[in-house]
Amino acid sequence: MSKHNVPIYIQIHDQLKQQIETGKWRVGDRLPSERDLAKTFQVSRMTLRQAIQTLADEGILERKIGSGTYVASSKVQEAMVGTTSFTDIILSQGRTPSSKTVSYVITKPSSSEMEKLQLDKDSDILKMERIRYADGVPISFEVTSVPHHFVAAFSKSEITRSLYNVLAEKGNLHIARASQTISAMLASEKIADYLQINKGDAVLRLRQISYLTGDVPFEYVRSQYVGNRFEFYLEK
Repeated sequence: MSKHNVPIYIQIHDQLKQQIETGKWRVGDRLPSERDLAKTFQVSRMTLRQAIQTLADEGILERKIGSGTYVASSKVQEAMVGTTSFTDIILSQGRTPSSKTVSYVITKPSSSEMEKLQLDKDSDILKMERIRYADGVPISFEVTSVPHHFVAAFSKSEITRSLYNVLAEKGNLHIARASQTISAMLASEKIADYLQINKGDAVLRLRQISYLTGDVPFEYVRSQYVGNRFEFYLEK
């Protein structure tokens, strides 16, 4: 795959991630301003911001309003049991789930997506962004990445309506387990607009990798839930 096939913001994402991993910036370090980084990479601030936000969604960077962007520290983790399906959670509470698709593209994976989904650089992924609702109220913004060959036979409407159901019913593929990480963050301007909250409001960030039977990684999800509209319940 030639480099020009990879979106510019993903190229920047990968370079910044590599610089962090090789120690150019360490935990707690403040990155240069968006203006300076945009000049360094010779891109618009909008493109640079998209790369930064993707790294923040993955928990690699932390954006502090009025202060800047920092390399995030590692968090104390506690195992959760089972997969987190938004549709099932909302239905179990007697409410009506729905979704709005913000974007739906077939593209090349970022370095993080290659790592999480065990893909090579020549692979294609389906990447979709959705706003998830309960009884018409926005609850979360979700970015889902799936190796394209798993879903190539399904229509967009089937996938965006209920990915897990079409996977099981038409593909005879079943989610066996998921690894999940939850942390707190503040809503960016983009997320605040999508979720009808204020910039800087508290959101819960869930990162989930879902595996098919045989421990094959199927899905990498980054979700942001409105802090005062949703809570996770852990049972041991």
